[in-house]
Amino acid sequence: MASIDALLKMAVEVRASDVHVATGNSYLLRHFGQLKKVKSPELSPETAKNIIYEILNPAQRTVLEKNLQLDFGYEIKGVARFRGNVILQRKGLDATFRIIPSTIPSLKQLGLPQVVKKFCDFHQGMLLVTGATGNGKSTTMASMIDLINSSRPVHILTVEDPIEFVHPIKKGVVNQRQLGLHTRSFPNALRAALREDPDVIMVGELRDLESIRLAVTAAETGHLVLGTLATSSGPKTVDRLIDSFPADEQNQIRAMLAEGLRAVITQKLLPTADRKGLVLAAEIMIGTIPLANMIRTEKTFQIPSVMQTGKGLGMQSMDDAIEQLFLAGTISRDTAMQHAESRKRFA
Repeated sequence: MASIDALLKMAVEVRASDVHVATGNSYLLRHFGQLKKVKSPELSPETAKNIIYEILNPAQRTVLEKNLQLDFGYEIKGVARFRGNVILQRKGLDATFRIIPSTIPSLKQLGLPQVVKKFCDFHQGMLLVTGATGNGKSTTMASMIDLINSSRPVHILTVEDPIEFVHPIKKGVVNQRQLGLHTRSFPNALRAALREDPDVIMVGELRDLESIRLAVTAAETGHLVLGTLATSSGPKTVDRLIDSFPADEQNQIRAMLAEGLRAVITQKLLPTADRKGLVLAAEIMIGTIPLANMIRTEKTFQIPSVMQTGKGLGMQSMDDAIEQLFLAGTISRDTAMQHAESRKRFA
């Protein structure tokens, strides 16, 4: 057993979300959004390096020494999987481990609106999950993939960095590829994916123009594409996708997005009123005909008004979601004020 395993097991038991191993500091846990120190000695550069290198294979060590950073997956059987990241900082090595639960939660357990379940019935187009790092995008994607895998006999292909949740064979078949281990890059994997007869393609992160271009093309050519972006709302997600392209290609991408964008889910994890957990607030933007017209005619600034009139279809703004949690007593007024776009609404 690696020396870090006891710390990771303890973090799982206390329901932490992240573990930090940093040179010059003691161990730290992120617990319900708050970073807390664990009673332990400060780590010397040599100690931190030994702890981290103990769980890396030779190929991973080589990548770390070449790139001065590394993303990787780690698993403790019967406990959990972990998404690891190692960087070189001023004092030495620093590793962060995101805890991945051993079972995939359902959309209902995550607290997502019922309409999200309907999104998984689509057979083509693009579904995006957005939000800042640490707000549960990967978990929502895994839950959606698990629902599709449980309900339809389809071929699902994922490209992840690294693989987080492991999907068993159910009604469908899920082939999972990890960056650096099974493929060299997201674009390479997406180009290959189109020749592997997939019904559903899941891209861990749409991080560059080529990945976005291939994902949009795949959605247009009859595949259901799920992906994540680090954007703060549905309208901003549309702008980000369009602005990624050169000016002379933007009219074409507007037309493709107007046709293929099915929904955007934007997430925030907020501390509960009793500070004993986190709860999900989700903005829901659905690709209706009026919304498609806004995208096509360069009027994305009008999308929020389309979302307000589309509440009957399941659309909701982030402030709508925060208000529901506040009125239910799930979050405090201070939390609502802190995270709302319109603070006057909660004043």
